[in-house]
Amino acid sequence: MSEVDRVKCACSDCVCVIPPETAVERNGQLFCGDSCAKGHTEGSGCGHVGCKCSG
Repeated sequence: MSEVDRVKCACSDCVCVIPPETAVERNGQLFCGDSCAKGHTEGSGCGHVGCKCSG
């Protein structure tokens, strides 16, 4: 069995790839930050350079 070094954010529009240990977990899924984890309810993207996700 191998350990995963990085995972893609569970937000479908997000392009972020993050280490699992720094991810925000919600409903068993891993996200790059609170905005993605909350489904962009406030209308903002994740704020990471090069990513234009907005939910």
